[in-house]
Amino acid sequence: MGSRDVSLSLSVSEVKGVFVWMKEQTGSCQLLPSVTETGRIKSQIMTVVAVLGALLAVVCQVSSSSQVTQSDLNPAVLYPWRHRSAGPQVRVKRDWIIPPIRVSENSKQVPEDLVQIKSDKIFTGEVIYMLEGPGVDQDPKGLFEIDEKTGWIKSKMPLDREKHKSFKLKAFALSPSGERLESPTTIEIYVLDQNDHRPEFTQKEFIGTIPEFSVPGTSVMQVTAIDSDDPMTENAALSYAITGQESIPPHSINKTMFGINNKTGVIYTRDVGLDRDVVQSFRLTLQVADMSGMGLTSTGHAIIHISDINNHAPKFHPTMYNMYAMENKYIAEMGRVNATDKDQKGGDNWKIKYTIVNPSGHFAIRTDPVSNQGIISVVKPLDYESQAEYRLIVKAENEVRLKAPYEQIQSATVTVRVMNENEAPVFYKNPIKVTVAESIVPGTVLASDIAHDPDNAKLRFEIIQDPENWLAINHATGQITARRFFNIRSPHVRNNIYSAVVKVIDQDSGSPSLFSNAVVNVTVCPCDSFGDCKSYTAAIFGTKIGISFIALMIIMGCIALLLILIALAVAVKACTKQNMRKGGGLLIGASDDDIRDNVFHYDEQGGGEEDEDAFNIDFLRNPSDMAPAPASFFPQDYSLPRGKQPLRKDAPHNLPSPTYPRKPPGDPTDIEDFINVGLDAADNDPNVPPYDTALIYDFEGDGSVAGSLSSIASTGSDGDQDYDYLNDWGPRFKKLANMYDPR
Repeated sequence: MGSRDVSLSLSVSEVKGVFVWMKEQTGSCQLLPSVTETGRIKSQIMTVVAVLGALLAVVCQVSSSSQVTQSDLNPAVLYPWRHRSAGPQVRVKRDWIIPPIRVSENSKQVPEDLVQIKSDKIFTGEVIYMLEGPGVDQDPKGLFEIDEKTGWIKSKMPLDREKHKSFKLKAFALSPSGERLESPTTIEIYVLDQNDHRPEFTQKEFIGTIPEFSVPGTSVMQVTAIDSDDPMTENAALSYAITGQESIPPHSINKTMFGINNKTGVIYTRDVGLDRDVVQSFRLTLQVADMSGMGLTSTGHAIIHISDINNHAPKFHPTMYNMYAMENKYIAEMGRVNATDKDQKGGDNWKIKYTIVNPSGHFAIRTDPVSNQGIISVVKPLDYESQAEYRLIVKAENEVRLKAPYEQIQSATVTVRVMNENEAPVFYKNPIKVTVAESIVPGTVLASDIAHDPDNAKLRFEIIQDPENWLAINHATGQITARRFFNIRSPHVRNNIYSAVVKVIDQDSGSPSLFSNAVVNVTVCPCDSFGDCKSYTAAIFGTKIGISFIALMIIMGCIALLLILIALAVAVKACTKQNMRKGGGLLIGASDDDIRDNVFHYDEQGGGEEDEDAFNIDFLRNPSDMAPAPASFFPQDYSLPRGKQPLRKDAPHNLPSPTYPRKPPGDPTDIEDFINVGLDAADNDPNVPPYDTALIYDFEGDGSVAGSLSSIASTGSDGDQDYDYLNDWGPRFKKLANMYDPR
């Protein structure tokens, strides 16, 4: 197969596309470089030519080595847009692929051709090119345009990257009738940055503070600046520097005291000697430059104040003070002590706290917040007569801890002299109490040494109130005497007390003279005809001021009535007891030499079984007297007795006594047996005399037809009884024997 020439034709747009492709691949080519980069353009053109030559050589080599002819090639492979596997032949549409376009901002070559687009349908007829998007028909409008005949896209005015970094446009290929021939393609335009903005500090003046005596390397503050250029380029790479230093006061320090980190803008100390007593602040001149310090520059300032630390202790000037204080007064400000501090005035390190080292309780000290002086006051009145002079030790120190150990805390001495004040005389006692008899002899001394003067001044005494003119006083010594006899019946005597008022005046001690008054209370003791003091009762009867006779009679009558009532109550009680003895069946006459308990106690006899209000006497019996009876003594229906009869004190009690039924039988037909058992037990009781003995029953039943249970009634009349044995019982039963003597 013979070789055939292969022609290669490239349109202008395709050549530019190659250039753009070269730029993307190698980074060494630019589609439309600026006029200031002529050398680089030439280099890029030579590179493009070399690439094109290499490309042509490869194509020729392929063509010459190929043994096939054009007729042997598959048209579907050579022209895929013209052939289809089925159906009519239709040209395949291709998408336009245009690499991004880069345009330098602030370009002076306007209008400037950027890129040309070209449709492959140009051979079929006329093609009209259209462009739309931001910068064309959208804000910002009027930046770009397209030649609708040639397809060249141009910039109409210089671009500003700081306003618009990029643009995205759409290009169209239309037929004269308006039919879209190609799918719209996207064109991206990037604005390349130029170093057209200076860096600017974010503040006109930066202010910082650093403590005095800070060590080198101590960070003070950070300054910042901004650049509107592209931060990804050197156009915005900033570098900081300090170009000047001024001290306040001027020329107080000449060496460079501060440095700055050129990348971060942090200002730091670089030398020692920051003493606030020498220099208070610094003013630094700053510079910031882009292009890493080789580009555009701007200046700024920083003020650095030296802050105070407590490195000075307060010092007194002077250290000795003399002050005066009037006695008996509270003094808010007696005087001031002065201490100075070299630390910053008004600051915490400058404030002084004063203390009295040897407090006496009379003085206090406080700080004047404006002058920083110590104000001494008297909080407890002074007494010249007690102590005429005080010596105070006052210490001054800061409220904040001192950071200079070589500084010593100082003190000052304050001498306080107490000034004497004319004081009023003082009575030792007020009121002055005196007790005398009303028959006291005139001239008798009642009281002496009654007052004194704190200033030891000469005194004069007077009586300024004496209604009855009973008292006299020595004007020089104050001795009080009786002028005449006292009368307890005087209307000026109240509760036996006569009152007067004396006055003492100091004299060569101030003008006007000071004085004091005191009350003299004289207790008057009433006297009898012999001049001696009477008792209090007699005094009551003999004074007008005492209790009246009518009132006394009423009191005595009440007392007598009370005594009568008491006597009456005792008599009634005695009579009641006697009647009880007579009505209680006491059969044995009372004996003068032997009184014994001969009264038996009976249970209350209620109204039968229906009576439930009868008192149960069993609650009053001694539990030790309770003894159960033999079970065989009573019938089975009877209940056991709950106790035994009380023992008679005048009868033998060493024999067992029979028990008595304590509960009536439930069946009324057994009443007779119940009574007979009781009578039998009474007749056989060896511990009681044979006379009528009262038996104790709990309850006799309701509506019983039985008669009295007395042994007297049960045996008939007194004639059936034999009482001769009473004569054998001795003289104590003689009266009883006579009562029952049948003769």
